[in-house]
Amino acid sequence: MLFLRSLVFQVLFWANTILLMVIWLPGLVMRRQVSMELGRTWGRTSLWLVEKICGLKIEWRGLENIPPNGGAMIVASKHQSIWDTFVLPIRFPDFSYILKRELVMIPFFGWYLLAAEQVGINRAKGGKLLPQLVEKAKHIFAQGRQLFIFPEGTRRPAGAPPAYKFGIAHLYAATGAPVLPVALNAGLFWPRRSFLIRPGTATIEFLPLIPPGLPPRAFSRRCSRRSRPPRTG
Repeated sequence: MLFLRSLVFQVLFWANTILLMVIWLPGLVMRRQVSMELGRTWGRTSLWLVEKICGLKIEWRGLENIPPNGGAMIVASKHQSIWDTFVLPIRFPDFSYILKRELVMIPFFGWYLLAAEQVGINRAKGGKLLPQLVEKAKHIFAQGRQLFIFPEGTRRPAGAPPAYKFGIAHLYAATGAPVLPVALNAGLFWPRRSFLIRPGTATIEFLPLIPPGLPPRAFSRRCSRRSRPPRTG
């Protein structure tokens, strides 16, 4: 039954993704907020499908820690599953992801990423990208937008110890933007590279803002400590 439910969801999930991209095609020539609304619609419909078919519900925590009017900030989230990528945009008005450049090159999907002014990077360049990334981040913050970043660089198993890259601390120091840490445990139910999706309640928790101006080591300790997986139950 678990396999069958997961199979039905995967088919409908990708069918829904393709259908939304086709319906939204006129939005590619409109302002970026139209394409970002596609991202939020994709997130809401995907959450509905995974709950109704696979029994995977969501619990939001710490919503009071999100500034009510959005504003410039770095949203630093744990990354365990594709679930994380479509859930985050639901709660933010004007966002930009830092994502691998290969995603921007996917037909249709990549077009929407470009239309929504998302930031594709070549991860193979490593630290050489940081000056360029800082400039892009400053441009995003000047517009009062939110920058989503997965500080560990890739999906990690649920419960794995923090393995944050230097990039998050560098962006924090160079831009003077506050950081909103995000903890989650979706990997317990929909692990990375897994076809099977288990029923339960995945929690996503927005933690108190880390104000700008902390020394790098103090920032890294606070970010790591706050981003531990939320307690279940």
